[in-house]
Amino acid sequence: MAERSAPPFRADHVGSLLRPRTINDAFRKFHSGEIGREAFTEVQNRAIDEAIALQESVGLKSVTDGEFRRASYWSTFVERVDGLDVGESLFTFHDDHGHEQAFTAPIVVSKVGRSRTIAGDEFSYLKSRTAQTPKTTIVSPPTMHLFRLGKTIQDGVYADTTAYFADLAAVYREEIEALAADGCTYIQLDDVPIPMLCDPKVQARVREDGLDPDRLMADYVDLFNDCLRGRPAGVTVAVHMCRGNYKGKFLSEGGYETFAEMFFNKLDADAFFLEYDNERSGDFEPLRFVPKDKVAVLGIVSSKTPEMESKDSLKSRIEEAAKYIDLDQLCLSPQCGFASTVAGNPVTVDVEKAKLSLIVETAAEIWG
Repeated sequence: MAERSAPPFRADHVGSLLRPRTINDAFRKFHSGEIGREAFTEVQNRAIDEAIALQESVGLKSVTDGEFRRASYWSTFVERVDGLDVGESLFTFHDDHGHEQAFTAPIVVSKVGRSRTIAGDEFSYLKSRTAQTPKTTIVSPPTMHLFRLGKTIQDGVYADTTAYFADLAAVYREEIEALAADGCTYIQLDDVPIPMLCDPKVQARVREDGLDPDRLMADYVDLFNDCLRGRPAGVTVAVHMCRGNYKGKFLSEGGYETFAEMFFNKLDADAFFLEYDNERSGDFEPLRFVPKDKVAVLGIVSSKTPEMESKDSLKSRIEEAAKYIDLDQLCLSPQCGFASTVAGNPVTVDVEKAKLSLIVETAAEIWG
């Protein structure tokens, strides 16, 4: 086995990092009018510089800005794409104790379109501050639909989801082309809907809305592919599959088996970041469907809890996964980011750094 010279790397990470208090304070002051845009951006820049230094210090070869310019992993997409707003989600976050947490989700209020950059400014600053490979994260296209299903599109905006998905895909193609023109070579689309549709409870809720889960999954794969159609050469696209991540809470449970053959083989991405940090994620058997030319990044280090995994346990799990997929097709990462929203997960920066270091060290011992 050998180190990978192109992304995803043997030791990689999903993207978001714990926001320092300076960022959270600046968010509040900016939105209350206490500080202006220039002062707010300066605080963000300083915090991003520190986040870059943290990633580089542990030996990561892909570097993000921690998503420090966003309130959540999808907030800037909704803010910057014409025609989108937010409404109440049909689903809730929950934990193992039965506690639930409502959240807002994207809605379509007019025809969607891209009249300005979505992540270009984030990438440009990141690229200027690191010698490693800068990674840009963007919310996945199905996220702009599943959380509200048939209530996503306001009356009279689109005749059907087919027309909406066509306009949405055009937004992604334009953004990916612009990012590539600026030198971006590594893009990750963060997706919750695909793992959610593997959950029987979510499938039942989808049927209540009058939709067929199998047809909806096929439509989502087609939407992904339309978004990625004609993407520039030299751009690696990964899809991060997540079961929800808010203050340690989750949205769904269950393995990938139901739709694994479809999305691994038909979704035109180069790599898949897969949540595998606990029993809710299912077993590794679905990895048998991953084509030989694609990479699976195993998210077996938890970003949601402070308990540290051991190298031996990680190696054992990777060995188990390698029964279903070639070891050379595997990489290692956390199951998700450390802060999908500004609230962050119930861990500390020291734990975050220790877990990222553990990933780098373990990957080096496995793949060299």
